[in-house]
Amino acid sequence: MALVGRDGSIDWLCLPRFDSGACFARLLGGDDAGFWQIGPAAGGGCTRRHYHGNSLVLETEWETSDGTVRLIDFMPPRDGAADVVRIVEGVSGRVPMRMELRLRFDYGHVVPWVRRQGRQQLSAIAGPDAVWLDTPAPLEGRDMRTVSEFEVGEGERVPFVLTHHPSHEPAPGRRDAGKVLDRTLDFWRRWMSGIKYDGSWEEPVHRSLITLKALSYEPTGGIVAAATTSLPEQLGGPRNWDYRFCWLRDATFTLQALLGTGFLKEAGAWRDWLLRAVAGDPADLQIMYGIDGTRRLTEYEVDWLAGYEGSRPVRIGNAAVGQFQLDVWGEVLDGLHVARMAGMTREVPAWDLQRALLDYLEGHWQDPDNSLWEVRGPRRDFVHSKVMAWAGIDRAVQGVERFGLDGPVDRWRALREQIHSEVCAKGYDADRNTFTQFYGSEGLDAALLLLPQVGFLPWDDERIVGTVDAVRRELVEEGFVMRYRPDADGGVDGLPGHEGAFLACSFWMANALHGIGRRDEATELFQRLLGLRNDLGILSEEYDVHAQRQVGNTPQAFSHVGLVNTARHLSGAPAAKEAGKKTPKQS
Repeated sequence: MALVGRDGSIDWLCLPRFDSGACFARLLGGDDAGFWQIGPAAGGGCTRRHYHGNSLVLETEWETSDGTVRLIDFMPPRDGAADVVRIVEGVSGRVPMRMELRLRFDYGHVVPWVRRQGRQQLSAIAGPDAVWLDTPAPLEGRDMRTVSEFEVGEGERVPFVLTHHPSHEPAPGRRDAGKVLDRTLDFWRRWMSGIKYDGSWEEPVHRSLITLKALSYEPTGGIVAAATTSLPEQLGGPRNWDYRFCWLRDATFTLQALLGTGFLKEAGAWRDWLLRAVAGDPADLQIMYGIDGTRRLTEYEVDWLAGYEGSRPVRIGNAAVGQFQLDVWGEVLDGLHVARMAGMTREVPAWDLQRALLDYLEGHWQDPDNSLWEVRGPRRDFVHSKVMAWAGIDRAVQGVERFGLDGPVDRWRALREQIHSEVCAKGYDADRNTFTQFYGSEGLDAALLLLPQVGFLPWDDERIVGTVDAVRRELVEEGFVMRYRPDADGGVDGLPGHEGAFLACSFWMANALHGIGRRDEATELFQRLLGLRNDLGILSEEYDVHAQRQVGNTPQAFSHVGLVNTARHLSGAPAAKEAGKKTPKQS
């Protein structure tokens, strides 16, 4: 996925995969880190831009004193190579144009060897990577960059095709940009024809589903959390993480969004990725994996990049992969239960895996952990983590009761009740009428809004209503929800500074308000959240209420999944994570 600025510059692109080294990293390191800009020679931001219908084909237009010009950007469905296609199209008049290509592999660290290959091609090679540029426009090398200056008139098209290819293999085949564009638009038309959504807010739901498709790695079915690394949660601060991996905590929410809108193929691919990734010893279960199931995601700092608006360090990899997060066992079991509810097959091997996960969960649910927020402070008995342990056991009980699967159901029922009773006794503050972030905590956690969604307590339970009110009172800033207060309980996450409002949590709040009967307030919050999207309908991870801008990695799958699921809930879909769940006995 390429990130394109309003000036026509691609400032972030990793080839050939989401988690590959960036060849354009100006987003994090300035011009020397690499970019690819096409626009009027006079410069400046565009007049307008939009996606072509329900697709990822971006159209950027400039109205200049010489005329109007359109830049068409897209990445076609992969057929063995990773391509970026850019077509300059004259709309009116005759506009002088300028193209500047500054390729820098390994996050701006490696300057490639650039050579002309005939009249219309050049290659840029460094180690295992090779990128080929094919264009009829004139090309000139200047100071370790490639420049093209040309004019485009009404009805004319000037294509640029950039193709990544392993450097040891022969050159890739030539691409006809016009035919590739037609094929790409046809791909999106066919894909969107499979959507089954008849609720309100159709446009933002469609755009979010397209974004989720764009974050999917077709060969494995993995869906990355975001396309970027180290875009800050606090502008100028150190809360900068690499999100180009697949988190198990996203599994159930993502399956719900895909299944609830008719995308069974994508849901099946994501479920199969999940099964492959978690296969093995349950004690070795990780919170995240690479897009192909890779386990080693070693974190290191890239000291030659200045960071986005000076936000350092820039991190590659993610050390949270080694954390113990109890909730992921429950998240996996819940996600596979959602798949089971949808009638997905291959139940026998999947149930064998779940039995192994359940055995581990039985022996470790009482262990303190780092929570779904991956805090880098001391491990605690986080309430959400315990509730997800409860959810995992509950899904096992339902597997026996509703689907005839085998297992020690009486033991599981007793354990489910034990966990439920402990959470209600140790994780609930009766004086404030709210559940807390962890046992004995004075702080709150937006993940507490999920308790009724997973079926732990019904929506009308006074403890749930009290928790929703407490989160609104203590974690809401300018109408949007923070994950938690980093300075609560002596600094729960072990990091300096602060962060923005977490957009997924704000969608959870809209769901919670809807669930407890405050539907007008839920709709008003949802509308405000839709207003935070950028001009292309994209959401990042967080929103800085003081700077009034999006922050964190982008596009963020968790935010777009939250948008889809909340739109479904407010339009009448079940508010719980999956329909048909029994209401548990209350403690």
